[in-house]
Amino acid sequence: MVSQQPAGREIHVICDNVSSHKTAAVQAFLVEHPQVTMHFTPTYSSWLNQVENWFARIQRDVISRGIFTGTKDLDKKLMRYIRQYNKNAKPLKWKYSNPHHRIRCYSSGSVD
Repeated sequence: MVSQQPAGREIHVICDNVSSHKTAAVQAFLVEHPQVTMHFTPTYSSWLNQVENWFARIQRDVISRGIFTGTKDLDKKLMRYIRQYNKNAKPLKWKYSNPHHRIRCYSSGSVD
């Protein structure tokens, strides 16, 4: 990505707070490429992953498989998908039992 940009163009990368984004190799890369700035989501913002999952689901189930005659058609098919999805939507239940472990998400039917 960096090599394909004009010299001097600022590049901003948004990442979650996974430790792999903060390794020595990443730090060395950033030193070599000062035009690249990393922005991290807040720690313990795992709810953002659910937003990402929702958009990924829409991409997979609607957009990638779709044939659209225009933006109105796309809008109509997206809204149809959302209405259908909401008919059987289930709330997420978060379990956070130990601050040294990851927060886990369970669908409403499978909570321990």
